[in-house]
Amino acid sequence: MEIHESAENYLETIYILKKKLGNVRSIDICNELGFSKPTVSVAMKNFHKEGYIEKSADGFIDLTDKGTEIAKKMYERHVAIAEFFMSIGVDMETAFKDSCKIEHDISPVTFECMKKHYEQFTGKKLPDIN
Repeated sequence: MEIHESAENYLETIYILKKKLGNVRSIDICNELGFSKPTVSVAMKNFHKEGYIEKSADGFIDLTDKGTEIAKKMYERHVAIAEFFMSIGVDMETAFKDSCKIEHDISPVTFECMKKHYEQFTGKKLPDIN
């Protein structure tokens, strides 16, 4: 399964919800993303089949190591790009909305340069996402 932007968003959302709620169910993903239950159910079946998530008998969803790797990468990009934007004067709401759009398409080279520039410009390290 090739990971597309929508899949990256699902995995990132599961990661964020797990940090926030402790346990994640399909309904939590529906509520967070505004998708229908059948849409999320199909996505979760595909993610399980491809080894990105595990689902307990109680219906709790956990990311596998494979899923966590992608989710953390997207979340790091999301936060780092938003922080970069805010450091140049963009308001928080706009910075996070824009970073969500950019996080999927930015090259690793450009992303690393942005992080280095941010750290040199602000004298601060970007927030730790773990």
